[in-house]
Order: sequence, then C-alpha cells, then structure tokens
Amino acid sequence: MTRERRSTISGLYKRSLAERQAITRDWADLSAKDLQSLEEGGLALHEADMMIENVIGRYSLPFGVATNFLINDIDYLIPMVIEEPSVVAACSFAAKLFRAGGGFQASSDDPLMTGQIQLLDIKDRDRVVQIIEQHKAEIIDKANETAGSIKGRGGGAVDVRTRVFENTSIGEMIVVHLLYDARDAMGANAVNTALEHVSPFIEKITGSRANLRILSNLSDNRRAWAEGSIPASALGNKYASGPEVIDGILEAALFAELDPYRAATHNKGIMNGIDALLIATGNDWRAVEAGAHAYAARDGRYSSLSRWWKDGGGDLRGRIELPLAVGIVGGATRVHRLAQTALKILGVQSARQLAEVAAAVGLAQNLAAMRALATDGIQSGHMRMHARQLAIAAGAHTEDVVAIAKQMKEEGEIRLERARELVKQRKSRT
Repeated sequence: MTRERRSTISGLYKRSLAERQAITRDWADLSAKDLQSLEEGGLALHEADMMIENVIGRYSLPFGVATNFLINDIDYLIPMVIEEPSVVAACSFAAKLFRAGGGFQASSDDPLMTGQIQLLDIKDRDRVVQIIEQHKAEIIDKANETAGSIKGRGGGAVDVRTRVFENTSIGEMIVVHLLYDARDAMGANAVNTALEHVSPFIEKITGSRANLRILSNLSDNRRAWAEGSIPASALGNKYASGPEVIDGILEAALFAELDPYRAATHNKGIMNGIDALLIATGNDWRAVEAGAHAYAARDGRYSSLSRWWKDGGGDLRGRIELPLAVGIVGGATRVHRLAQTALKILGVQSARQLAEVAAAVGLAQNLAAMRALATDGIQSGHMRMHARQLAIAAGAHTEDVVAIAKQMKEEGEIRLERARELVKQRKSRT
C-alpha cells in the first residue's frame, strides 16, 4: 500500500479540537458517523450492556493521534487511547527523531497462536508422545473441523508439538501444543474452540486425561519487531550534545538489560505506547501485556524488550522484539464503532501490519522516555503536561484551564494546592 500523505503535521497540539478532528477526517476520509463516534465514545449504553455483565454505565478515555510515524516507507497517524499526559506528545516527538534516520523498518512472524492441552494420568510417557506424533495429521484435521472462515482464508491448525514435564507433584504431565494460524484475528476464541473439539480424540488415542484446554498468551510464534536509527545531530538539546545524549541513552538501556527492577519500568514505558494503540483498536491489551512480560523473562531473567547501540557512524540505533497477538477482525472491533474508526485512521490491511506498527510505536515510546531520563529528567515534561489535569481537578472552569496551567508552568509551581489557589483567585474576580 502506498500513501502520498505525510504524517508530519506540525503543531497539531496547538490546533483547536475542531481543527484536529478536521485534519484526521481528511487523512482517513472519516464519515460523519465516524466523527460522531469520536465525540460520543462510539459505544451506546445498550451496546455496552451486551458486551459484559452487570453493566451500569460507560467509562470514557481520551482518544488522540500520534504524528510523524514512517514505518516501512508508509506514513501513519497512530490512534491512541490513554489517560496519562505526555505519552502521545512524546511518542510523536520520538517518531520525528526516527524519521530523521529514515523511519522504522518493521516485520513480523505469521500469525501463529499456541493452544495448550494438559494431559494427565500418563501410563507410558514415551508411548503417548509417539502416538501424538504418529497421529499429528489427524489431530490437525480434527482441529480444523471448527476453523470455518479462518480455514477459508488460509488459516487454521498447522502443527502439533509436545512438551514433557516429569516428576511433578501430580505425576507426569504432557502438554500438547496446537499451533494455529489466526490470520487477521487475534484468535483466542478460534483456538479455544479447536482445543475443546480435538481433546476427546487425543484422550482416546493416548489413553490419558485432558484437563486444561486453553490458549497461551505467550505467543512467541507470533512476534513483531521494529528497528530504526536516529542521527546524533537530531538528539542534541540545551542540556547535552547529540553524542552525549546517545551515551546517556546507552547507559540507561544497559541498566534495563541488567536489572529487573529497572526493566519493569523500562518495559512499562514501552507498553504505554503499545497499549494505547491496542485499546484504540479494540484489541486485548492485557493479553499482549502478559505475553510481552513473559517474553522479557524467556531466558530465566526479566530484562528489557528493546536493545540500543551506536552504529559505525556514531548514530543511535534501536530494536524491539516482542509477541504481538493482535487482530483487525472479531472481538471488540466488531461491536465498538470507535475501534473501527481507529482502524480506519490507521489504515492497516492485516493483523501483521498492525503488529508491526505496534512494535514501532513501542520503540518510539521507549526512546522518548530514555531521552528524557538521560537529559532533563522524566518529570519536567510530564509535569508540564500534567498541569492542565491539576487545573481541572482544582475545579477550574473550562475557559480558565489553559491560563491556570500556563501560570503554574511559568511559576514552576505545578501542584494541586497552587491550582486551587489560582482557581480561587479567578472566582473571586467574577
């Protein structure tokens, strides 16, 4: 897919809300219904009542777009749903830095999910493993009896593997892994249905008992990765030169690689960006979070999801790799109009493309956080963005929020108590 549009929209944050909506409308050819969904939240109360149990209302979060993303030579506006200040701005700025180095290069695995069947009451471990191997084709065919439209699109069960756990507290255990190509779906429902359908057949041929039959969220056969370069000349600021910033980032990156306490916060920053995109597009961000953190500990020690280094020319390079089981069909995307609008803004054509975009977003968010930490500190920019929230929390009228936030920034007093004082002053004048 080729786009002539460029996501380098200068000063989008300075535009009015109506102007930002109009820019996004023109970018994605949004309909009047799409714009209405953006304003109303895209989910009617009766629709919410059909999604989960015991519904009593709806909960809204801000929906923004990150700019400047160039991924595999395609420009993207990134829809993001998040309550935390500075994330969208930081992500956009980091994408601009990567753009100076040619943008992101991203790729991904085929969308293979892993389903697990726990076999117990094992009489002859080696024999059970042998039987499963001998009947692999039949197991796959049996699993695909439930594949339906996914099979028609080239997906479905593709392989069967076994893992043996000896001398557990409940005896020997064999876990059968069913690898399942979910195509453009996340695939949880399809995989779980296939597992339940094929389990009686496996019990029959092995003489064992199937207990749990469930998808694994450690989708390490469904990874995405992104890489990019930032010229040293683009990284300098009033606090440090470009090479000094690179050194600080590399020191911070090594800290996250070696120390799980730091890695947890480092990876949380990565997921700030990825989760915001996945929430916007109606994906199961909790599943991706679980898989990402499990993957970060795949070598027996929790570590960073990203790696950073200096290339031969002295420029900064970064790479991220993580499981990304995402979909563009099914799930909340089918019923939540705003998720559909988000996918329209993003313009992806497949689940793999969405995963590649998500990986690039995570890498951008990681760069933004480490650059801030390595220069003026994370709180400086974050608290400036937080000032408006404090003004609102202090009870400021809508027309006064920007002015109160600006005054607190100028004073260097970004505190709730100061916001309350300024609100009180303004009310006393009226």
